Amino acid sequence: MKKIILVFTVLLIIVGCNSPKNYSGKLSVIDLKVDSILSLMTLEEKIGQMNQYNGFWDLTGPAPNEGDAANKYNHLKQGLVGSMLNVRGVEDVIKVQKIAVEETRLGIPLIIGFDVVHGYETQSPIPLAESASWDLETIKKSAEMAAKEAAAAGINWTFAPMVDISRDARWGRVMEGAGEDAYLGSLIAKARIEGFQGDDLSKSNTIAACAKHFAGYGFAESGRDYNTVDVGTSTLYNTIFPPFKASVDAGVRTFMNSFNELNGIPATGNKFLQRDILKGKWNFDGFMVSDWGSIMEMIAHGHAKDKKHAAELAVNAGSDMDMESYVYVNELKTLIDEGKVNVTLIDDAVKRILKVKFELGLFDNPYRYCDLEREKEIIGSKEMHDAALDMAKKSIVLLKNDNDLLPLKKTGQKIALIGALASDKNSPLGSWRIAAKDNSAVSVLEGMQQYNENELVYAKGTDVSIGTHNFASEVKINTTDKSEFKKAISVARKADVVVLVLGEVGFQSGEARSRTELGLPGLQQELLEEIYKVNKNIVLVLNNGRPLAITWADKYISSIVEAWQLGSQSGNAIAQVLYGDYNPSGKLPMSFPRNVGQVPIYYNYKNTGRPGPKKEVFWSHYQDEKNSPLYPFGYGLSYTTFKYDNLQVSNVNNNKVNVSVQISNSGDVKGKEVVQLYIRDEVASVTRPVKELKGFELVELKPKEAKTIEFVLTDKELGFYNNEGAFIVEPGTFKVFVGGSSDKTLDADFEL
Repeated sequence: MKKIILVFTVLLIIVGCNSPKNYSGKLSVIDLKVDSILSLMTLEEKIGQMNQYNGFWDLTGPAPNEGDAANKYNHLKQGLVGSMLNVRGVEDVIKVQKIAVEETRLGIPLIIGFDVVHGYETQSPIPLAESASWDLETIKKSAEMAAKEAAAAGINWTFAPMVDISRDARWGRVMEGAGEDAYLGSLIAKARIEGFQGDDLSKSNTIAACAKHFAGYGFAESGRDYNTVDVGTSTLYNTIFPPFKASVDAGVRTFMNSFNELNGIPATGNKFLQRDILKGKWNFDGFMVSDWGSIMEMIAHGHAKDKKHAAELAVNAGSDMDMESYVYVNELKTLIDEGKVNVTLIDDAVKRILKVKFELGLFDNPYRYCDLEREKEIIGSKEMHDAALDMAKKSIVLLKNDNDLLPLKKTGQKIALIGALASDKNSPLGSWRIAAKDNSAVSVLEGMQQYNENELVYAKGTDVSIGTHNFASEVKINTTDKSEFKKAISVARKADVVVLVLGEVGFQSGEARSRTELGLPGLQQELLEEIYKVNKNIVLVLNNGRPLAITWADKYISSIVEAWQLGSQSGNAIAQVLYGDYNPSGKLPMSFPRNVGQVPIYYNYKNTGRPGPKKEVFWSHYQDEKNSPLYPFGYGLSYTTFKYDNLQVSNVNNNKVNVSVQISNSGDVKGKEVVQLYIRDEVASVTRPVKELKGFELVELKPKEAKTIEFVLTDKELGFYNNEGAFIVEPGTFKVFVGGSSDKTLDADFEL
């Protein structure tokens, strides 16, 4: 029967040679191939393509012969599995692909999925950190390298990028996204998708991307993962949807729905999201995969009465592939026989899945991603680590440097390096590092030891966590053991400068890692204060996966470096910034709160009817804290300084506005600056934020060098979505703001 597939493929190539791409209502060559294969399939085989299983047995051992694993194995041999995830490495991928291609009736290849979130084995910075670079080309390159390394391991589909916008640092998955702003998030989504997918999915160094989670996941109430989402249509259309729409426009081949409900309906069974918006209004022609078990979880939501009902709701809503709920493969045929699901919906889902497989070149060569020599050559190569180091340096944000402790002198100093995270080789890998080797990151200690003309003395100070932890376990925080305090204090007292590395362990952020406190975990704040008593010359280096509330440190510590969780080359990147071999240029993609009581906090808020400030009490404020964040969106310092002058707005006609500004390097060293443009629509039919990012440019200047930066605002930047989802541009008065942060700008007015 596999010969039939080959015959059809050859015939279709001949028939389709002069067929146009899919436009003007005509079918492309791939569409014709898909239709022909579909005509050969039984209903059961079609449903099988909609079924995805996790790797379910040790491929180095015998095939399972009992229990759930045996049932899955039999489904694989019967052609009832369309995709597998978490099977990795060329040898293992070949084993499962051979079963699908050589033992099933039609020989349809599997698509192999994996969470390549910020690298495969070689880890780049966590996505939130990468976003702090505001460097779209480098972010694209990072995804390109991740795709190349993952593809060399036999993988052809990643469950990334996560494009959820979130304003709540309590939510652990902020580490996986681009932060709080839809404009920046949309551009980063595009860059990462283009990096993963390249210009030709059939190449053996590209993989299909997956925009997730559709939609609203980042707005989980209380920042508690998997929680209810309840947002208005203005937020939905103007904040949540734009990065997903940008993903479609960038050609992303798959979407993943989200765990949360939206307007009372779980996203997995939400027809409005999947059929009306994504496949209807946006004309998305890839396929939708559920998140892990999310179809079956509609029972717990109280939306589906049982597994059969869950399958009915999900497929009718537009969810094409079932990840690990087993409900499609077990229930869909009965639902079709009962008339509760139309077989045309099955055909549509299977066409979408087969189309992506054709685009990946899997029908031409199911083993195109399976080359043992390429795997050995690419994975963990110098090329991968060089790219990871470059990305890591660009992701670091300098938050404070009041007394110019940084950069450190390279000779003649006694430096105390303190903190368990300073010698940690695992936490810098961050969360979502499934294929990385444990303890494979360069630690800060190792990075600083490369600068060997200073005296460097290390002391742990205190452990952050207790015991071991992994992707599936809770992190236990040390709140009692101060046994290492005394040594750390002694070392600090004798030092010229203290570099104190504090923050979160790698698995303290990520999926299911919500927190109600955003300070330094465990005993680290106490350690910081004790060290400060004996030595005021402290450089605080933060390793974390989310914004932290560090108000005490901001008040007392002279130099603060936001170094996130930077991946495999973390320690080298941090050391190069601390010693001035790289001038930091990162800008925050999320606001840092003064305390957790302000959360969610974000720069593009809307004014109330009582914005204040006023002398009397009756305005929107806190009694015990400022309204403003500790560090705002777009904020980040450099070892040099930049001056903004001569903001000009001109040529305001035909809904096109030219904006220019002069920026000069007023310091003594070369540096990069992210020039940011914001607007405010002062009066609108639907109220607009006080400020919205609508443009930015990363510019590098030598000392005393000046440059004029120009922006053009069009309908795309000046308009917004109304509450019915229509994009509109309204005449009126606008403000434009340009500067190096959302709160430090020049401003001007114009009339549209």
